[in-house]
Amino acid sequence: MGRVAELAGVSVRTLHHYDEIGLARPSARTASGYRAYSAGDVERLREVLAYRRLGFGLREVAELVGDSSTDAVAHLRRLRALLLERRDRADAMVAAIDRELDARAKGVKVTPEEQLEILGARLYDAIGGAYTATRRTDPRIAAQILDALGDARTVLNVGAGTGSYEPTDREVTAVEPSEVMRSQRPAGSAPCVAAAAESLPFEDHSFDVAMAVSTVHHWGDPMAGLREMRRVARRVVVLTFDTDEPGWQDRFWLTRDYLPEFATVLAEFPSLSRMADAIGARAEPVPIPWDCTDGLFEAYWRRPGAYLEEHVRRAMSVWTRVGPDAEQRAVRSLGNDLESGRWAERNSDLAHLDTADLGLRLLIG
Repeated sequence: MGRVAELAGVSVRTLHHYDEIGLARPSARTASGYRAYSAGDVERLREVLAYRRLGFGLREVAELVGDSSTDAVAHLRRLRALLLERRDRADAMVAAIDRELDARAKGVKVTPEEQLEILGARLYDAIGGAYTATRRTDPRIAAQILDALGDARTVLNVGAGTGSYEPTDREVTAVEPSEVMRSQRPAGSAPCVAAAAESLPFEDHSFDVAMAVSTVHHWGDPMAGLREMRRVARRVVVLTFDTDEPGWQDRFWLTRDYLPEFATVLAEFPSLSRMADAIGARAEPVPIPWDCTDGLFEAYWRRPGAYLEEHVRRAMSVWTRVGPDAEQRAVRSLGNDLESGRWAERNSDLAHLDTADLGLRLLIG
Protein backbone atom coordinates (compact mmCIF):
# COMPACT_ATOMS: atom_id res chain seq x y z
CA MET A 1 0.00 0.00 0.00
CA GLY A 2 2.87 2.33 0.77
CA ARG A 3 4.36 1.86 -2.69
CA VAL A 4 1.00 2.52 -4.39
CA ALA A 5 0.50 5.63 -2.26
CA GLU A 6 3.94 6.89 -3.29
CA LEU A 7 3.30 6.30 -6.99
CA ALA A 8 -0.14 7.92 -6.85
CA GLY A 9 1.01 10.92 -4.83
CA VAL A 10 -1.44 10.38 -1.95
CA SER A 11 -1.12 9.37 1.67
CA VAL A 12 -1.47 5.82 2.98
CA ARG A 13 -4.23 7.20 5.21
CA THR A 14 -6.18 8.21 2.10
CA LEU A 15 -5.87 4.71 0.68
CA HIS A 16 -7.01 3.22 3.99
CA HIS A 17 -10.04 5.49 3.93
CA TYR A 18 -10.94 4.47 0.39
CA ASP A 19 -10.59 0.83 1.48
CA GLU A 20 -12.84 1.35 4.52
CA ILE A 21 -15.65 2.92 2.49
CA GLY A 22 -15.35 0.37 -0.32
CA LEU A 23 -14.24 2.89 -2.93
CA ALA A 24 -10.92 1.23 -3.88
CA ARG A 25 -9.99 -1.95 -2.06
CA PRO A 26 -6.78 -3.99 -2.53
CA SER A 27 -7.89 -7.52 -3.37
CA ALA A 28 -4.62 -9.34 -4.07
CA ARG A 29 -2.24 -10.98 -1.61
CA THR A 30 1.53 -10.94 -1.36
CA ALA A 31 3.55 -14.11 -0.73
CA SER A 32 3.60 -13.15 2.94
CA GLY A 33 -0.17 -12.84 3.02
CA TYR A 34 -0.40 -9.04 3.04
CA ARG A 35 -3.14 -7.36 1.05
CA ALA A 36 -1.96 -5.79 -2.20
CA TYR A 37 -3.37 -4.02 -5.23
CA SER A 38 -3.99 -6.09 -8.35
CA ALA A 39 -3.75 -4.51 -11.81
CA GLY A 40 -7.53 -4.09 -11.79
CA ASP A 41 -7.44 -2.47 -8.34
CA VAL A 42 -4.82 0.02 -9.52
CA GLU A 43 -6.94 0.84 -12.56
CA ARG A 44 -9.96 1.56 -10.36
CA LEU A 45 -7.84 3.59 -7.94
CA ARG A 46 -6.49 5.63 -10.84
CA GLU A 47 -10.08 6.46 -11.84
CA VAL A 48 -11.04 7.35 -8.28
CA LEU A 49 -8.07 9.68 -7.85
CA ALA A 50 -8.55 11.27 -11.28
CA TYR A 51 -12.20 12.09 -10.58
CA ARG A 52 -11.30 13.38 -7.12
CA ARG A 53 -8.67 15.71 -8.57
CA LEU A 54 -11.31 17.03 -10.94
CA GLY A 55 -13.36 18.05 -7.91
CA PHE A 56 -15.93 15.26 -7.67
CA GLY A 57 -17.22 14.32 -4.23
CA LEU A 58 -16.76 10.81 -2.85
CA ARG A 59 -20.40 9.89 -3.44
CA GLU A 60 -20.21 11.09 -7.05
CA VAL A 61 -16.95 9.19 -7.58
CA ALA A 62 -18.47 6.02 -6.18
CA GLU A 63 -21.35 6.27 -8.66
CA LEU A 64 -18.98 6.95 -11.57
CA VAL A 65 -16.52 4.11 -10.92
CA GLY A 66 -19.32 1.76 -9.89
CA ASP A 67 -21.09 2.08 -13.23
CA SER A 68 -20.88 -1.47 -14.64
CA SER A 69 -21.68 -0.22 -18.17
CA THR A 70 -18.52 1.91 -18.27
CA ASP A 71 -15.12 0.30 -18.87
CA ALA A 72 -11.59 1.70 -18.51
CA VAL A 73 -11.60 3.18 -22.02
CA ALA A 74 -14.92 4.92 -21.40
CA HIS A 75 -13.55 6.38 -18.15
CA LEU A 76 -10.45 7.63 -19.94
CA ARG A 77 -12.55 9.29 -22.63
CA ARG A 78 -14.78 10.89 -20.02
CA LEU A 79 -11.76 12.13 -18.07
CA ARG A 80 -10.28 13.49 -21.28
CA ALA A 81 -13.46 15.42 -22.05
CA LEU A 82 -13.55 16.85 -18.52
CA LEU A 83 -9.90 17.90 -18.75
CA LEU A 84 -10.49 19.57 -22.11
CA GLU A 85 -13.31 21.53 -20.53
CA ARG A 86 -10.99 22.58 -17.70
CA ARG A 87 -8.40 23.58 -20.28
CA ASP A 88 -10.96 25.73 -22.09
CA ARG A 89 -11.88 27.36 -18.79
CA ALA A 90 -8.20 28.08 -18.11
CA ASP A 91 -7.78 29.52 -21.62
CA ALA A 92 -10.80 31.74 -21.05
CA MET A 93 -9.36 32.92 -17.72
CA VAL A 94 -6.06 33.78 -19.40
CA ALA A 95 -7.98 35.70 -22.06
CA ALA A 96 -9.84 37.65 -19.35
CA ILE A 97 -6.55 38.49 -17.64
CA ASP A 98 -5.01 39.58 -20.95
CA ARG A 99 -7.97 41.89 -21.61
CA GLU A 100 -7.62 43.51 -18.19
CA LEU A 101 -3.84 43.89 -18.53
CA ASP A 102 -4.33 45.52 -21.93
CA ALA A 103 -6.99 47.84 -20.54
CA ARG A 104 -4.86 48.87 -17.56
CA ALA A 105 -1.84 49.45 -19.80
CA LYS A 106 -3.95 51.89 -21.80
CA GLY A 107 -5.19 53.60 -18.67
CA VAL A 108 -8.73 52.35 -19.13
CA LYS A 109 -10.74 52.00 -15.94
CA VAL A 110 -11.67 48.39 -15.23
CA THR A 111 -15.13 47.94 -13.72
CA PRO A 112 -15.76 45.68 -10.70
CA GLU A 113 -17.75 43.36 -12.98
CA GLU A 114 -14.80 43.03 -15.33
CA GLN A 115 -12.43 42.39 -12.44
CA LEU A 116 -14.57 39.50 -11.26
CA GLU A 117 -14.18 37.76 -14.62
CA ILE A 118 -10.76 36.38 -13.74
CA LEU A 119 -12.07 34.92 -10.48
CA GLY A 120 -14.61 32.83 -12.29
CA ALA A 121 -17.82 34.67 -11.46
CA ARG A 122 -18.32 35.45 -15.13
CA LEU A 123 -15.62 33.26 -16.59
CA TYR A 124 -17.85 30.90 -18.55
CA ASP A 125 -19.18 33.94 -20.45
CA ALA A 126 -16.12 33.27 -22.58
CA ILE A 127 -16.94 29.70 -23.43
CA GLY A 128 -20.63 29.06 -22.90
CA GLY A 129 -22.30 31.08 -20.17
CA ALA A 130 -23.77 33.47 -22.73
CA TYR A 131 -25.54 30.68 -24.57
CA THR A 132 -28.91 31.23 -22.93
CA ALA A 133 -28.79 34.91 -23.89
CA THR A 134 -27.79 34.62 -27.56
CA ARG A 135 -27.93 30.94 -28.58
CA ARG A 136 -31.66 30.44 -28.99
CA THR A 137 -33.31 27.94 -31.32
CA ASP A 138 -33.96 29.44 -34.74
CA PRO A 139 -37.36 28.13 -35.94
CA ARG A 140 -36.27 27.86 -39.60
CA ILE A 141 -33.18 25.81 -38.83
CA ALA A 142 -35.22 23.80 -36.32
CA ALA A 143 -37.80 22.98 -39.00
CA GLN A 144 -35.09 21.56 -41.26
CA ILE A 145 -33.69 19.44 -38.42
CA LEU A 146 -37.17 18.25 -37.41
CA ASP A 147 -37.88 17.23 -40.99
CA ALA A 148 -34.62 15.23 -41.04
CA LEU A 149 -35.65 13.39 -37.86
CA GLY A 150 -38.65 12.04 -39.75
CA ASP A 151 -40.96 9.77 -37.78
CA ALA A 152 -38.38 8.89 -35.10
CA ARG A 153 -39.96 8.52 -31.66
CA THR A 154 -36.82 8.03 -29.56
CA VAL A 155 -34.08 10.61 -30.03
CA LEU A 156 -30.59 10.88 -28.53
CA ASN A 157 -29.22 14.42 -28.55
CA VAL A 158 -25.42 14.18 -28.36
CA GLY A 159 -23.48 17.22 -27.18
CA ALA A 160 -26.84 18.67 -26.27
CA GLY A 161 -25.59 21.79 -24.52
CA THR A 162 -28.46 23.85 -23.14
CA GLY A 163 -31.05 21.98 -25.18
CA SER A 164 -31.45 24.03 -28.34
CA TYR A 165 -33.17 22.19 -31.19
CA GLU A 166 -34.35 19.31 -29.03
CA PRO A 167 -37.76 18.22 -30.33
CA THR A 168 -40.58 18.54 -27.81
CA ASP A 169 -42.86 15.93 -29.39
CA ARG A 170 -40.46 12.95 -29.10
CA GLU A 171 -38.90 10.89 -26.32
CA VAL A 172 -35.53 12.63 -26.01
CA THR A 173 -32.43 11.67 -24.04
CA ALA A 174 -29.62 14.24 -23.92
CA VAL A 175 -25.88 13.70 -23.53
CA GLU A 176 -23.65 16.59 -22.44
CA PRO A 177 -20.19 16.36 -20.78
CA SER A 178 -20.08 19.98 -19.58
CA GLU A 179 -21.49 20.58 -16.11
CA VAL A 180 -21.82 24.28 -16.92
CA MET A 181 -23.94 23.54 -19.97
CA ARG A 182 -26.05 20.99 -18.12
CA SER A 183 -26.76 23.51 -15.38
CA GLN A 184 -28.21 25.90 -17.97
CA ARG A 185 -30.76 23.44 -19.31
CA PRO A 186 -34.27 24.75 -18.58
CA ALA A 187 -36.64 23.04 -16.19
CA GLY A 188 -38.68 20.36 -17.89
CA SER A 189 -36.10 19.66 -20.59
CA ALA A 190 -35.09 16.14 -21.53
CA PRO A 191 -33.10 14.06 -19.02
CA CYS A 192 -29.39 14.67 -19.54
CA VAL A 193 -26.57 12.15 -19.10
CA ALA A 194 -23.06 13.31 -18.25
CA ALA A 195 -21.01 11.56 -20.93
CA ALA A 196 -18.83 12.23 -23.95
CA ALA A 197 -19.81 11.56 -27.56
CA GLU A 198 -16.85 9.24 -28.01
CA SER A 199 -18.17 6.82 -25.37
CA LEU A 200 -21.95 6.78 -25.28
CA PRO A 201 -23.29 4.67 -22.38
CA PHE A 202 -26.05 2.99 -24.39
CA GLU A 203 -26.62 -0.36 -26.06
CA ASP A 204 -26.47 -0.80 -29.84
CA HIS A 205 -29.51 0.57 -31.69
CA SER A 206 -31.07 1.96 -28.51
CA PHE A 207 -32.61 4.93 -30.32
CA ASP A 208 -34.48 5.60 -33.55
CA VAL A 209 -32.18 8.52 -34.31
CA ALA A 210 -29.13 10.25 -32.78
CA MET A 211 -28.74 13.97 -33.44
CA ALA A 212 -25.88 16.39 -32.88
CA VAL A 213 -26.27 20.12 -33.48
CA SER A 214 -23.26 22.45 -33.85
CA THR A 215 -21.19 20.36 -31.46
CA VAL A 216 -18.96 17.97 -33.43
CA HIS A 217 -16.15 20.54 -33.67
CA HIS A 218 -15.94 20.55 -29.85
CA TRP A 219 -15.36 16.80 -29.55
CA GLY A 220 -11.91 15.43 -28.81
CA ASP A 221 -12.32 12.75 -31.50
CA PRO A 222 -15.13 13.70 -33.92
CA MET A 223 -14.90 10.51 -35.97
CA ALA A 224 -15.12 8.30 -32.88
CA GLY A 225 -18.14 10.28 -31.72
CA LEU A 226 -19.88 9.89 -35.06
CA ARG A 227 -19.22 6.16 -35.07
CA GLU A 228 -20.71 5.94 -31.59
CA MET A 229 -23.83 7.76 -32.78
CA ARG A 230 -24.12 5.30 -35.64
CA ARG A 231 -23.75 2.42 -33.18
CA VAL A 232 -26.47 3.47 -30.73
CA ALA A 233 -29.05 4.68 -33.26
CA ARG A 234 -30.67 3.43 -36.44
CA ARG A 235 -30.33 6.85 -38.10
CA VAL A 236 -28.08 9.86 -37.55
CA VAL A 237 -28.67 13.61 -38.10
CA VAL A 238 -25.73 16.01 -37.63
CA LEU A 239 -25.55 19.77 -38.09
CA THR A 240 -21.94 20.63 -38.87
CA PHE A 241 -19.63 22.66 -41.12
CA ASP A 242 -18.26 22.06 -44.61
CA THR A 243 -14.53 22.51 -45.14
CA ASP A 244 -14.42 20.49 -48.38
CA GLU A 245 -15.28 23.31 -50.78
CA PRO A 246 -12.17 24.98 -52.27
CA GLY A 247 -11.74 28.46 -50.83
CA TRP A 248 -14.24 27.78 -48.05
CA GLN A 249 -12.43 30.29 -45.83
CA ASP A 250 -13.60 33.08 -48.14
CA ARG A 251 -17.32 32.24 -48.03
CA PHE A 252 -17.84 34.50 -45.04
CA TRP A 253 -16.58 38.08 -45.02
CA LEU A 254 -15.64 37.86 -41.33
CA THR A 255 -13.10 35.08 -41.85
CA ARG A 256 -12.03 36.36 -45.26
CA ASP A 257 -11.29 39.95 -44.28
CA TYR A 258 -10.84 40.03 -40.52
CA LEU A 259 -10.19 36.62 -38.96
CA PRO A 260 -8.02 34.37 -41.17
CA GLU A 261 -7.10 32.43 -38.00
CA PHE A 262 -10.48 30.71 -38.29
CA ALA A 263 -8.91 28.35 -40.82
CA THR A 264 -6.39 27.25 -38.19
CA VAL A 265 -9.20 26.50 -35.71
CA LEU A 266 -10.64 23.97 -38.15
CA ALA A 267 -7.31 22.75 -39.53
CA GLU A 268 -7.68 19.27 -38.03
CA PHE A 269 -11.46 19.06 -38.35
CA PRO A 270 -12.56 16.06 -40.44
CA SER A 271 -13.76 16.74 -43.98
CA LEU A 272 -17.48 16.75 -44.61
CA SER A 273 -17.17 13.78 -46.97
CA ARG A 274 -15.29 11.77 -44.36
CA MET A 275 -17.92 12.50 -41.72
CA ALA A 276 -20.71 11.65 -44.15
CA ASP A 277 -19.04 8.34 -45.02
CA ALA A 278 -18.69 7.45 -41.34
CA ILE A 279 -22.44 7.57 -40.79
CA GLY A 280 -23.62 6.78 -44.33
CA ALA A 281 -25.15 10.21 -44.77
CA ARG A 282 -26.02 12.70 -47.47
CA ALA A 283 -25.29 16.41 -47.00
CA GLU A 284 -27.97 19.08 -47.17
CA PRO A 285 -27.20 22.85 -47.15
CA VAL A 286 -28.64 24.81 -44.23
CA PRO A 287 -29.16 28.46 -45.24
CA ILE A 288 -28.71 30.98 -42.45
CA PRO A 289 -31.52 33.60 -42.24
CA TRP A 290 -30.42 37.23 -42.10
CA ASP A 291 -32.23 37.60 -38.76
CA CYS A 292 -31.12 34.23 -37.33
CA THR A 293 -32.03 33.98 -33.64
CA ASP A 294 -29.34 31.40 -32.92
CA GLY A 295 -26.17 33.39 -32.30
CA LEU A 296 -23.80 30.94 -33.96
CA PHE A 297 -20.60 32.26 -35.51
CA GLU A 298 -22.07 33.07 -38.93
CA ALA A 299 -25.49 34.26 -37.67
CA TYR A 300 -24.81 37.98 -38.04
CA TRP A 301 -23.62 37.93 -41.63
CA ARG A 302 -25.97 40.84 -42.47
CA ARG A 303 -25.71 42.49 -39.05
CA PRO A 304 -21.95 43.11 -38.73
CA GLY A 305 -22.21 45.46 -35.78
CA ALA A 306 -23.18 42.51 -33.58
CA TYR A 307 -19.61 41.20 -33.75
CA LEU A 308 -18.45 44.31 -31.91
CA GLU A 309 -20.54 43.28 -28.89
CA GLU A 310 -18.63 41.39 -26.22
CA HIS A 311 -21.59 39.31 -25.03
CA VAL A 312 -22.32 38.18 -28.60
CA ARG A 313 -18.75 37.00 -29.19
CA ARG A 314 -18.58 35.20 -25.84
CA ALA A 315 -21.24 32.74 -26.99
CA MET A 316 -19.03 31.73 -29.93
CA SER A 317 -16.20 29.33 -29.15
CA VAL A 318 -14.21 30.55 -32.17
CA TRP A 319 -13.09 33.72 -30.40
CA THR A 320 -11.69 31.83 -27.44
CA ARG A 321 -9.90 29.46 -29.78
CA VAL A 322 -8.16 32.16 -31.84
CA GLY A 323 -7.02 34.05 -28.74
CA PRO A 324 -7.36 37.63 -27.51
CA ASP A 325 -4.82 39.21 -29.88
CA ALA A 326 -6.58 37.97 -33.03
CA GLU A 327 -9.96 38.83 -31.55
CA GLN A 328 -9.02 42.39 -30.64
CA ARG A 329 -7.41 42.99 -34.03
CA ALA A 330 -10.44 41.66 -35.90
CA VAL A 331 -12.92 43.66 -33.83
CA ARG A 332 -10.87 46.84 -34.14
CA SER A 333 -10.52 46.46 -37.91
CA LEU A 334 -14.21 45.66 -38.38
CA GLY A 335 -15.21 48.62 -36.24
CA ASN A 336 -13.06 50.93 -38.33
CA ASP A 337 -14.52 49.60 -41.58
CA LEU A 338 -18.08 49.96 -40.33
CA GLU A 339 -17.42 53.53 -39.27
CA SER A 340 -15.74 54.45 -42.56
CA GLY A 341 -18.33 52.72 -44.71
CA ARG A 342 -15.78 50.35 -46.21
CA TRP A 343 -17.59 47.24 -44.95
CA ALA A 344 -20.86 48.34 -46.59
CA GLU A 345 -19.03 49.06 -49.83
CA ARG A 346 -17.32 45.66 -49.85
CA ASN A 347 -20.47 43.73 -48.98
CA SER A 348 -23.19 45.67 -50.75
CA ASP A 349 -24.45 42.47 -52.40
CA LEU A 350 -25.65 41.17 -49.00
CA ALA A 351 -28.08 43.99 -48.30
CA HIS A 352 -31.09 42.42 -50.00
CA LEU A 353 -30.42 38.72 -49.30
CA ASP A 354 -32.79 36.91 -46.94
CA THR A 355 -30.52 33.89 -46.42
CA ALA A 356 -26.89 32.95 -47.04
CA ASP A 357 -25.11 29.65 -47.56
CA LEU A 358 -22.02 29.94 -45.37
CA GLY A 359 -21.09 26.27 -45.12
CA LEU A 360 -23.58 25.01 -42.56
CA ARG A 361 -24.56 21.45 -43.52
CA LEU A 362 -27.01 18.87 -42.26
CA LEU A 363 -25.78 15.29 -42.54
CA ILE A 364 -28.69 12.88 -42.75
CA GLY A 365 -27.97 9.19 -42.58
